[in-house]
Amino acid sequence: MTDNEKKEPIIPSPEVEQEKITPLRCMTGSAISGGLAVAAYLLTKSVILTYVNMPIKFNNPLAANIASTVRTLIMGVTTMATFLFLMVAVGLFALGVKRFIEEKREPIN
Repeated sequence: MTDNEKKEPIIPSPEVEQEKITPLRCMTGSAISGGLAVAAYLLTKSVILTYVNMPIKFNNPLAANIASTVRTLIMGVTTMATFLFLMVAVGLFALGVKRFIEEKREPIN
């Protein structure tokens, strides 16, 4: 071994090609996330309407509290999923618009 081989350790670097962020990919992702947001909204609406039409009928206050807590958690989770997908869709759409503007500003070589 030479002195250069001893001083410089060989670190294997995986050659990962990062895919370019293009406006088309952003808009496609935004459309998919928007579709999932609509589906989650419809699910949330259905869950809430189901719970509104079925009142809690328990004589035991502990059971009524547990049922109320479970209902609140289910409604909260579905609502959170709806807004999560919505915010991802809005963010990807904004990124797509930004990338589109950046591509138009770049000089053509």
